[in-house]
Amino acid sequence: VQLQASGGGLVQVGGSLRLSCVASGRTIVAYNMGWFRQAPGKERQFVAAINWSSRTYYGDSVKGRFTISRNNARNTVYLQMGSLKPEDTAVYYCAADLSPRERTNSGSYDWWGQGTQVTVSS
Repeated sequence: VQLQASGGGLVQVGGSLRLSCVASGRTIVAYNMGWFRQAPGKERQFVAAINWSSRTYYGDSVKGRFTISRNNARNTVYLQMGSLKPEDTAVYYCAADLSPRERTNSGSYDWWGQGTQVTVSS
């Protein structure tokens, strides 16, 4: 499955952005989908995940501010980000796997998008 992330950009503190991840090559209906982010000099960090039945999971730093969702008819996963902070600045990646061993671990996902830059200015 090929993944294409988009929607990143420059936003002020407290603002919102919605990221999209469009899949092609096969339907994502059975896939677990995740969003990760990586800031310069830091390890890739788990942001959010959604399983095949739309159960959601969030990293502690984004709980209550970010919402992950999926539209299987559009083969797309979204990440709605709100109350953005400077520490949210990173490249955001979407990922997919049929059965990730540990959904918060980036090593558990087989397919990755190319990343989209999110910059939050203060």
